[in-house]
Amino acid sequence: MKVGSARAAAARWVDRYARPEAGFRGAYFSGSTVGLPDDAELPPTSDVDVVVVTAEDDPPAKPGKLRHHGALLEISYLPWALLAPPDAVLASYHLAGSFRTDTVIDDPTGRLRALHVHVSRDFDATPWVRRRCEDARRRIERGLAAIDTSAPFHEQVTSWLFPTGVTTHVLLVAALRNPTVRLRYLAAREVLADHGRLDLYPELLDLLGCARLPAERVRCHLRELATTFDTTAAVARTPFFFSSDITPAARPIAIDGSQALIDRGRHHEAVFWIIATFARCHTILAADAPETHQALTPPFRAALADLGIAATSDLLHRAEEVTRFLPRLWQTAEAITRAAAR
Repeated sequence: MKVGSARAAAARWVDRYARPEAGFRGAYFSGSTVGLPDDAELPPTSDVDVVVVTAEDDPPAKPGKLRHHGALLEISYLPWALLAPPDAVLASYHLAGSFRTDTVIDDPTGRLRALHVHVSRDFDATPWVRRRCEDARRRIERGLAAIDTSAPFHEQVTSWLFPTGVTTHVLLVAALRNPTVRLRYLAAREVLADHGRLDLYPELLDLLGCARLPAERVRCHLRELATTFDTTAAVARTPFFFSSDITPAARPIAIDGSQALIDRGRHHEAVFWIIATFARCHTILAADAPETHQALTPPFRAALADLGIAATSDLLHRAEEVTRFLPRLWQTAEAITRAAAR
């Protein structure tokens, strides 16, 4: 499917399902398709992110991944209050990129297009790029400091993994690139290669623990994940914010997308999402099928063991390593900013 066709399907979904809602204030595209031309091919391992803006301060749970007119969409809700004032969006590393170009789907108030004009004007100005990098760095620091050692181990893994992965976002933001979610390590590698700093990349992988992990081990873990994923999707009942990522509709992204990376020789880049998906599956299983959660824990633990993680103490040690790495990461981000921004 072409990106333009997928966008048209998304616009039809917004018009049919979102626009009639009382609090509807508009909708825009986000994520990996931002900036792609309409005639680009949308891989089957990608979806189209749609953000529905609502007047509600506490919007409903996001519908998540769904198919509409053949396109795989990822629908989420965002309170309008988070998009005001415009400078706050410009300083936010996870919001600003959506308004760098005209991503507006529907804008009954005109405020989304006004926000696009404001953000696009100064998006690549050095002070704003630096503020967005600082925003990403703070997210790392806050996330690692908030690891709850009393939580179930699979939740601890999630609390360590995602802030660690934001190290890639610091680099992507500095390079004016989209801070993508699943493909963050691949994108960060490309940025470092473009700026002659590939020497830093093994350090990013070491923070995950996968720098020397052979491809066959990653393939093995993905096969085990596929079993866990399918089992979880069949029994999931309790709603989580990531529930739609563990469904049959999301399988082409979570499983096939990781396999595609391995097949391209980028098995290290597949590890982040394999572990993230493993941990999310076990969060669901612990709530909805505790006996299955226990039965399927060994493959998850084996994947973590290959990363050098067997206990909470390992996660805390790895978090300390990330914290010590931040000054070096920041120096690299500053150099990239000077080269990419204006």
